[in-house]
Amino acid sequence: MYEQARRKRIALAVLVLAGAALATSLNHVRHAGEAQAVTAPPAAPVEVATVVSQTITEWDEFSGRLEAVDRVEIRPRVSGTIDAVHFREGTLVRKGDPLFTIDPRPYAAEVARADAALAAAQVRASHALTEQTRAQRLLQDNAVSRREFDERDNAAREAAANVRAARATLEAARLNLAYTHITAPVSGRVSRAEITVGNLVAAGASSPPLTSVVSVSPVYGSFEIDEHAYLRYTAPGAGGGNADAPVFLGLSDEKGHPHRGRIQSVDNRLDTRSGTIHVRAVFDNPDGRLLPGLYARVKLGGGPPHAAVLVSDIAVGTDQGKKFVLALDGANKLAYREVTLGPSYGGLRVVRAGLEPGERIVVNGLQRVRPGDTVAPRQVTMALRPEAATPAAPADGKPATAGKGA
Repeated sequence: MYEQARRKRIALAVLVLAGAALATSLNHVRHAGEAQAVTAPPAAPVEVATVVSQTITEWDEFSGRLEAVDRVEIRPRVSGTIDAVHFREGTLVRKGDPLFTIDPRPYAAEVARADAALAAAQVRASHALTEQTRAQRLLQDNAVSRREFDERDNAAREAAANVRAARATLEAARLNLAYTHITAPVSGRVSRAEITVGNLVAAGASSPPLTSVVSVSPVYGSFEIDEHAYLRYTAPGAGGGNADAPVFLGLSDEKGHPHRGRIQSVDNRLDTRSGTIHVRAVFDNPDGRLLPGLYARVKLGGGPPHAAVLVSDIAVGTDQGKKFVLALDGANKLAYREVTLGPSYGGLRVVRAGLEPGERIVVNGLQRVRPGDTVAPRQVTMALRPEAATPAAPADGKPATAGKGA
């Protein structure tokens, strides 16, 4: 009996110890779960959007200046006193319109003197020719010596040469007289009169200009393009330039690029210091708004349309010089994606590599999350701006276009 009771007590003690161990274990598990529930952060709310897929024609945007096709500084070709100014400053003039008059009286007198000298030379030449003809007949009859004939013949030739010299002098005098009436050499806009009535002017290239005239239409848009843009758009054309590459221009106060032009010339060398090459385009300017010297925003495009993936610039982060986005998988878990960016298009940025059509990316809240996090996404839309995508509304109905540096 005693042994049986001892065994029962031992079994009971084992059961009590096992129960205590089980309770301790369950209590530990319960506290661990509570601690985990307390420390696990909630999913961060972020705004996500599906990347945009679009067929585009890429554009590059550059800064440039407007230049006149023709610019002429008006300088006097004869000396004298300014008698009259025939234009109003800043107005449009046509080729041949009078600009200045220099006192013509001294030059008119020189024309009269040269004309009289020519008349005298012609009389002497006529007399010398008569003497030459008479000497020729007498020589045939052996009535004069050969020496006398040669003298009359030489006198006739010299008189004829004097006539030509007098005629040239008269022509020079007439030119000088014509130069006293200064006219516009090209059609365009005239500047102010630098020298006014009553002032004495001198002829020559070193003399100060009287005014200047710049042509109005067409005008040049000059700009520098980088090496990559040159190789992508311009180099394939004949003669080192693609004249068919579309080019648009906008002034600093204009929306978009409403003026369409064409490439006129591409420089024959790349500037190794700046890594750029000079390009000049031609733009019509019927209303004269495109004034030489104005700042111009130029868009140059080319290449065939191609499919592209586009994202918002705010969705792109920078990591030690690398560009990246955070993409979501089916479980709303974030993945780091390094991307290669291209030009802007309609307010979005072209992604050349790193993303596929249909993927979702974080567009707002990028600073609050990191790769590997699970997020609570709120779907938004990345919208294109058609007015920003098209620099102008060409009549030929070309497709929407993209630009560098929105």
